[in-house]
Amino acid sequence: MAVIKNRSPRTAARGEPLRQIVLDAAETLLREGKADFSMRDLAANAGVSFATPFNQFGSKAAIMHALSGRRIDTMTKRFAKASAPPDAAGRVFLATAIGVEVMLEEPEVNRTIMAWISAAAPSSGHVLAHSSALWTLALGAGEGLAAARRGQALSTLPTLLAFGFRGVLSFWTAGELTDESLAAHAQSVASTMLLGFAER
Repeated sequence: MAVIKNRSPRTAARGEPLRQIVLDAAETLLREGKADFSMRDLAANAGVSFATPFNQFGSKAAIMHALSGRRIDTMTKRFAKASAPPDAAGRVFLATAIGVEVMLEEPEVNRTIMAWISAAAPSSGHVLAHSSALWTLALGAGEGLAAARRGQALSTLPTLLAFGFRGVLSFWTAGELTDESLAAHAQSVASTMLLGFAER
């Protein structure tokens, strides 16, 4: 993606949501290896006023949370377009595979985003709720899960699967898991969580 340069704030705002312009510019900087970019750098790259990133997001941490949300949106859109299995477990495994695929498309960029959203921030993001929504979609009506525990599964598993996937990603971000092993570990965590709710 080309760096956005020499755009006046007025041009940048015309026909394009400012938030998306700022996020696009942040992704460009990350792809160029500039993880330590300042908000001034970001504004210049986006072609917006210095105040715009602050007005739209409030902080760099909030921008990173929004970029994480973009990744989850991509996962959700790909899942929705995929030919999903008829059973909940199969759909969870598909969502896991898609999630890993998205993260490995730009591993260095995504490790940087993960590192940022794992650090303490002045205000919390909404990554957990965003991620839980993906797993809720994957579980559907819980087809194939034990009928006696299906209600409990549908109420608790989305958050647990979000915890599990984020946990695996945190070890990958820290360099303790390789790109090649990420999928296997993510699937293993999802499988273990599903076991307690599977039909006997």
